[in-house]
Amino acid sequence: MNKPIKAIVINKEDNNYSALLSTIEHSDLPNENVSINVLYSTLNYKDGLAITGKGPVVRSFPMVPGIDLVGIVTNSTSDEFKNGDNVILNGFGVGEKHWGGLAQKAALNSDWLIPLPAGISPKQAMQIGTAGYTAMLSVIALEKQGITPESGEILVTGANGGVGSFAIYLLNQLGYNVTAATGRLDQSEYLKELGATQIISRDEFSTPSKPLQKERFAAAIDSVGSHTLANICASLKYGGVVTACGLAQGMDLPASVAPFILRGVSLIGIDSVMRPKADRIEAWDHLAKLVNADYLDKISTEITLEQVIDNAERLMEGKIRGRVVVNCQS
Repeated sequence: MNKPIKAIVINKEDNNYSALLSTIEHSDLPNENVSINVLYSTLNYKDGLAITGKGPVVRSFPMVPGIDLVGIVTNSTSDEFKNGDNVILNGFGVGEKHWGGLAQKAALNSDWLIPLPAGISPKQAMQIGTAGYTAMLSVIALEKQGITPESGEILVTGANGGVGSFAIYLLNQLGYNVTAATGRLDQSEYLKELGATQIISRDEFSTPSKPLQKERFAAAIDSVGSHTLANICASLKYGGVVTACGLAQGMDLPASVAPFILRGVSLIGIDSVMRPKADRIEAWDHLAKLVNADYLDKISTEITLEQVIDNAERLMEGKIRGRVVVNCQS
């Protein structure tokens, strides 16, 4: 007989919002073509919003949160995967519209999965998680636009966040000269350990300024948006490139067309949620070659499903730094 499955379950009844560690039955799982024993998931900012109810993330109830996971296939009717395969999931609305990774088992559509690359362990895959995967997509986009270490200084905003810190590390591994913009200057030594050569205050970019500014950066990876992104565009060198992968400051873009017309600047949007499978495989193959195990251990902590809800509260209070990996089988 199948044992009950431990899972974080979010419910909303009569405007009463709750997130609890619960037990569900195998029959409760969605009707999808791949069943998985979830080895590890993570606690991302979006998961924190979902679990605490502090953001309108969850689209249907009940919901198992967890926007990424790694696990072993236990049953598959897909030609692409067989029992015993290790697979990764990032995005596709999992944890928002579809039951996600913060459970001992999951049932998922094979179109959402990719194989775990050789050279990365299941735990390491979640130490990297959606944050590292998104940062890698951004770096690849810069490379495909012809940005090389010889191009010049690369700016990374939101440097202490998950995407920002990974972007600094990856760029440094590839030989780029990285400037980190942060609101937490007390963390400068940490950012230098990641590979930033210069640390500047986010205040340099966060308020309205001129539509064209001194040419400074060859490229940038921005997870902030709003005035910050506008000022980055205005500060790029001729032919510069910026990838936009976040909106911490806001969804608006109070910018001028001047940098795009007069300096040939390119603005590239980075979507990690619905990314085609080929792009996902490319990004994870790059990560397998670039990321060092010692670095992953340094930036992550491991918790159990029983500790998820308390840690979600701490995450929303800004009391957690680095990656939180959830061991779903412990």
